[in-house]
Amino acid sequence: MDGWMDGWVDGWMDGWMDGWMGGWMDGWVGVCMAQHESHLNTLLTKSFGGRDTVYGIFQFSSKFACDDGKMPKMRNQCGIPCSALLLDDITQAIQCAKTVVKSPENMKIWSAWTRHCQNKDVSEYIKNCGV
Repeated sequence: MDGWMDGWVDGWMDGWMDGWMGGWMDGWVGVCMAQHESHLNTLLTKSFGGRDTVYGIFQFSSKFACDDGKMPKMRNQCGIPCSALLLDDITQAIQCAKTVVKSPENMKIWSAWTRHCQNKDVSEYIKNCGV
């Protein structure tokens, strides 16, 4: 691995994921989710006919996680503009993930969770990272 991904993995190892999901989920599941939601693409956005847009590496919805200025009175649970989720520095995306998943029920927002990551061996996502 090279480039920004090295720093990303180092960040996870240095404790960005401390307290991820209140300790009930290994932080490496977040790598699995990022892989399956966005293929680790921090710039990815998907629009759903003006009803919703999802942003960044974790594909957070503008309906509840962030403010894209298009849909007034949405929840903005993370208290950030959606553009903050489109940065190579994923610190804000990780903080948003930690906010969103404080309750296990919130995991249902990610289809990748049940299909690819929940109750799975996620070690394959870091096996070549040297950690």
